Amino acid sequence: MDIVSSSTSRNTSPYPWLVADIGGSNARFGWVAGPNQGVEHVQTLAVHEFATPIAASQTYLANLHAKLGEEFKTPHCAAFAVATAVGQDQISFTNSHWSFSQAAVKSALKLDQFLVLNDFEALALSLPCLSPEQIRAHDRLPEQSGTLAVVGPGTGLGVGSVIQTRHGWIAIPGEGGHATLAATDDFESHVLSNARCEFPHVSAERLLSGIGLPVLYRAVAKTMGDLPQDFSTERIVELGLSGDNLVCVKTLDCFCALLGSFCGNIALTVGARSGVYIGGGIVPRLGDFFFHSRFREKFEAKGRFHAYLQDIPTALIIDTLAALSGAAFAIEQSEA
Repeated sequence: MDIVSSSTSRNTSPYPWLVADIGGSNARFGWVAGPNQGVEHVQTLAVHEFATPIAASQTYLANLHAKLGEEFKTPHCAAFAVATAVGQDQISFTNSHWSFSQAAVKSALKLDQFLVLNDFEALALSLPCLSPEQIRAHDRLPEQSGTLAVVGPGTGLGVGSVIQTRHGWIAIPGEGGHATLAATDDFESHVLSNARCEFPHVSAERLLSGIGLPVLYRAVAKTMGDLPQDFSTERIVELGLSGDNLVCVKTLDCFCALLGSFCGNIALTVGARSGVYIGGGIVPRLGDFFFHSRFREKFEAKGRFHAYLQDIPTALIIDTLAALSGAAFAIEQSEA
C-alpha cells in the first residue's frame, strides 16, 4: 500500500478524500481515508488515455472500489492540483488536451467540496512537511520555517513558494515558468539567440522542461556548429548521461546551469531564505550529474548578492508523490 505522509488533520470535512496531482503527461490519484492516515492507494494514469479528468477520476474510483470492496466509500471531498493557472471555473491545461469545468467535476463526482489549486501551490504546501528521506540536499537541509520556494522541471516548468505565518503556512502560486529566461555568459547568449529562431519569446519553460529539452538541444547543437538530430527528451538524457554524444552532454550541462541561475532568481524574488527545492520528474533522472553540475555555482552567481544566495540551501525532491500530500493539506486548511 502506497502511503504519502501528510500533516496533522484539523479538518471536519467527512472522509474519505480524493486527491490528485495532474500534470501534462500523468495524473496521480490518491486516497485519504481518515485523520492522520496520509495519502494511500496511489495510482498513476496516463493523461493521453482519457478524454477528461472526470473520466480518469471515475476510472481510479472504480479501480479502488474493486480493490477495497465493502470498505470503499464514495468521497464527498476532493482536491486537484493542476499544472496550469487556476482562479476561474474553466480550467485548461497548457501542456495537454484536458480541459474541465470545476462545477462539472463537482457535479459528476457528486462532491460536497471541491478544491482546485495549482500543482506547484500543492507542492509548495508539502515543503514544510518533507522528511530527509524525501529529499537530497546539496550541502545542508533547508529549514522548515520562514519562506521556501520550489521550481520543478517536468513536462512544463512549475514555480511556487510558501511562507510561514502565525496562522499557518500560506502557499503563493504563480506562473514563473513563463518568465523570460536570461543568459549569464556568451555561450548561453548564443544558445538563447538560436532558440529565438524557433520561438520569439524564450521563457524558462521553453528550455528547462520536458517539452523544452529538445529545443535546448537544438540550440546547443547550432551553437556548437553541429547538425541537430531528432532526439526526444528521453534520448537526450540517455546520451548525455552516458557521454556517448558530446552535444547531449553539453545540453545537460547547460540545462543544469540555466536552471541554477533561474532558481537563484526565484530565491531573490520571493525571499526564499530558508531554502529552494527542485521538484518535477526530469532532475531526479540526472542523479549525480546534477549534483556535480554547475547548478549551485550559477545559483549563487548574482554579483553583490553572492553571499545572500550562498546561505540559501537547495535540495532535490526525490518523492514524486509529494504534491498529493500538499493537496490533502489544502483541504485541511480550507476549514482550519
